[in-house]
Amino acid sequence: MAMRIHVDTVLCESNGICAGIVPEVFDLDDDDRLELLREELTPDIEPRVRDAVVQCPRNAISLAH
Repeated sequence: MAMRIHVDTVLCESNGICAGIVPEVFDLDDDDRLELLREELTPDIEPRVRDAVVQCPRNAISLAH
């Protein structure tokens, strides 16, 4: 089973740090709310997504099976 990317929208401040690290996964919509563009963690994006998890100031991003 593949790892999944999860964003806790209650914790998220939509500051965009994650979107700057992995723009193909995270994006801010027109209302500056974070959008998760893809949920599956694949090897090509894994190092950058893990960096986004660590750098999230609110710990709103997590990975799970």
